[in-house]
Amino acid sequence: MIKFLICSALATVSIQIAVAQHNLTIKTVDKNTQRPLQNASVSLDGQASFTTKSDKDGLIKLYNIQKGKHSVQVSFIGYHTWTQNLNIERDMELTVQLDPKTIRTEEVLVVSTRAKKNAPTTFKNISKEEISRNNLGQDIPYLLNQTPSVQVNSDAGAGIGYTNMTIRGSDNQRINVTLNGIPLNDAESMGSFFVNLPDFASSTESIQVQRGIGTSTNGAGSFGASLNIQSNTLAEKPYVELNNSFGSYNTWKNTLKLGTGLINDKFAFNARLSRISSNGYIERASSDLQSFYIDGGYYGKKHILKGIVFWGKEKTYQAWNGVPEPLITGDRSRMDDYADNGLYISGTEKDRFMNAGRNYNLYTYKNQTDNYTQKHHQIHYTNILSDKLTLNTALHYTRGYGYYEEMRPGDKLSKYGLPDVIIGQDTIKKTDLVRRRWLDNYFYGMTYAFNYKPNDQLEIIWGGAYNQYRGKHYGEVIWAQYASTGFIDDKYYFGKSQKNDFSNFLKVDYKLDKWILMADVQYRNVDYRMYGDDDKVKNYNYHPKFNFLNPKAGATYLLNDHANIYASYAFAQKEPVRKDFIEKNSKLPDPTPEKMQDIEIGYRFNNTKFEFGLNGYGMFYNDQLIPTGEISDTGSPIRQNVKNSYRIGLEFDGTWNISKQLNWKATASFSQNRIKNFEEIVKDINGVSPDTKIFYSKTDIALSPGTILSSNFAYSPIESLTFSLLSKYVGRQYLDNSSAKERSISSYFVNNLLANYSFTALGIKNINATLQINNILNEKYETNGYTFGGMDGDTRKYYNFYFPQAPTNFMLGLNIKF
Repeated sequence: MIKFLICSALATVSIQIAVAQHNLTIKTVDKNTQRPLQNASVSLDGQASFTTKSDKDGLIKLYNIQKGKHSVQVSFIGYHTWTQNLNIERDMELTVQLDPKTIRTEEVLVVSTRAKKNAPTTFKNISKEEISRNNLGQDIPYLLNQTPSVQVNSDAGAGIGYTNMTIRGSDNQRINVTLNGIPLNDAESMGSFFVNLPDFASSTESIQVQRGIGTSTNGAGSFGASLNIQSNTLAEKPYVELNNSFGSYNTWKNTLKLGTGLINDKFAFNARLSRISSNGYIERASSDLQSFYIDGGYYGKKHILKGIVFWGKEKTYQAWNGVPEPLITGDRSRMDDYADNGLYISGTEKDRFMNAGRNYNLYTYKNQTDNYTQKHHQIHYTNILSDKLTLNTALHYTRGYGYYEEMRPGDKLSKYGLPDVIIGQDTIKKTDLVRRRWLDNYFYGMTYAFNYKPNDQLEIIWGGAYNQYRGKHYGEVIWAQYASTGFIDDKYYFGKSQKNDFSNFLKVDYKLDKWILMADVQYRNVDYRMYGDDDKVKNYNYHPKFNFLNPKAGATYLLNDHANIYASYAFAQKEPVRKDFIEKNSKLPDPTPEKMQDIEIGYRFNNTKFEFGLNGYGMFYNDQLIPTGEISDTGSPIRQNVKNSYRIGLEFDGTWNISKQLNWKATASFSQNRIKNFEEIVKDINGVSPDTKIFYSKTDIALSPGTILSSNFAYSPIESLTFSLLSKYVGRQYLDNSSAKERSISSYFVNNLLANYSFTALGIKNINATLQINNILNEKYETNGYTFGGMDGDTRKYYNFYFPQAPTNFMLGLNIKF
């Protein structure tokens, strides 16, 4: 991989053409007051990589610009954007007078939860243009795949349906996600499931990814990263957009978007309707996803009132069991063992398994599906109380309900509280049956933030949230070969939960000469009650209460207009999730909150030619909840506390604008993810001998790759046409915490090709055609997996299951804007 990147870089240098280069200096001022505007954004030729910000005097300097015609755009929040085509044949200086808008746009909604430019924390912003360029129907994690330290996985193998991501080895239970400042993470599992919001990327204005603990935000504490997603902002002109994609595995995406633009300088409305379907790469791993999004807002000089409703419905065929290792490696010597002791199948099912390929799916029942509907409602209000003080507040309500249905061959009737069936002289104790396991929940609350900025040096934000979650978990038998005395609406288990979450945070940013100082503290109070029965655990009753104080501090030193260094320290605490209590190993104590100290040190540089950041981090845990390698019967990792563990690493994120036609973006992450003094408990398969305990003075954390690299070469022979080569390398991952190579996921290197062509025709505003060819080298690779097993005498037996990803496949998209 390293050789490939070096050769690629040398190749790009060899094709550069020597041309005359000039400098452009722009001064940005308020048209009415002539006051210089600091942090105005200037973009050259519409490329995000050619974007820079104005200094305190309103000055922006662009260096080494090629001779010829260029499009220059200057923008600033609260002002109309200035755009002009310039013919640059010499060094130039000009003053741009930006015209203040008579209305305020809703970028202020996310100010309190986002890191600002030059903040002493590690973050990356992804713009609307970058998102739409790659949005062909895959989930949001796949649109972030070129972000440092990110790894993505798809159960179905093609990025549609159930997907997940890790950042710095931390899974979605540790990644805090907010939509317009409203928590998205499920209050009980702490996960964020983008399958419930299909095609939300088409209604997304921007995403900020903060790695590490980051700044305080609403929702649970961040232990790996934070995703702050902002939905559509004000579009001042009417528009209609048709977005359609088609690709391998009968994959379709159909999206209709429209907006009224600004009506009477006060009102605006947007709407989107989407449908995504795919058969998936894995057998029967189909997806049928539907969603809509509607917003409407009042935009005044001092007030913004905006309502947002978005809804998602998913039906996905279950593929969370993974693929047995012999079908991945081609070593069929353990096929019988896997069939008998790993899958517990026989007869025709075993025959099918013995002749299967790497896209094998255990399930064959035609309605072995996950079905879930999620409805979100948000009302946001902004009051510009003065030039120095702004209030943002929001009310939210989310309704979620659904079930997964599955066939259960030969289950005991007693497991479902049913008596044996007596037919003549025969007593039937087992039966084939179909069951549904339901989740029915409500999540609602409010958020608020006061932003006080008395001058250009000081900014204070006080905010917080109060949220309540109420949920039910229950199961029903909807069919049985031998029905016993049960009724179709009987619940064979029933559990309830209620979680109250109150938080407050205070942030202070202070600029002193070349220093930017930050202090931030969050207080959270969590009151969590869960009781009743689960599928396996009966009569449980837990009522944990937690009080967390999470402080943060940092500083940035501005070396010059183009470079700065920063350092920060943060401490965070996070509660266990429901499954940590319900599905824990019975021989382990109840789970306890995990704690982490995060140290970040970095250097950032930015001019028109280069933009890069180098960041070192250390994340040191007490009582971290780590995956054991096993999963539950719904595919969720089973976790346990470990006393002492850490993640330390070095990250690079850079852009090189080689020429007007060619640029290169690359990321690199190198890390060590270790547990100290870990005792692994390995059960006896036969249930005869005592458990085996294995001690490790230091061992790797499961599913935490030590190396992640990405590369994106983009070449534009003409302004409207771009070819991109996107590459991704992920190092070896261990399935459990033993650092055993025989229970691991091999490293992989995958390349995708993307072509974008934009043009106008027949009076249409813009037509954009996109071709994406994934895995162009037809790499056979797996991104995730799990293992289980135990001791059989003196021999350790294990069964590895993997989630293989699709071979070479394509997506073709056509986006038409009116």
